[in-house]
Amino acid sequence: MEQLLGRLGHDVRMVTNGREAIEAGLTVRFDVILMDCQMLEVDGFMAVRQLRETGDTTPIIALTAYALVGDRDKCIDAGMDDYLTKPIDFRELEHALGA
Repeated sequence: MEQLLGRLGHDVRMVTNGREAIEAGLTVRFDVILMDCQMLEVDGFMAVRQLRETGDTTPIIALTAYALVGDRDKCIDAGMDDYLTKPIDFRELEHALGA
C-alpha cells in the first residue's frame, strides 16, 4: 500500500491498530485517511465514528477484504466517504483519491 500511495505522490503514515488510527486522526492533519475495517483493539467502524463525533471531516476511505452485498452501505453509514476492497486495485485507488 505504501508503494502504491508513494507512486501517486502521497506521504504515508501507518498505524497498527484502531486506537492509533483515532489518535493520529485527532492530532495530524491528513488529506485523506484509508481506514481498514478490521483492525485490532478498535475496528475501523468504531474509529471512524469516534473521529466523526469530534467534527472531523477528513475524507475517509474504507478498506476491507469483504465484498458482500451491503458492505459498502455499512461503511458509508458508519461515516466513511468511499469504499475499496482488498486486494487494492491501483486504478480504483487512484480514482478514489481523485488522482
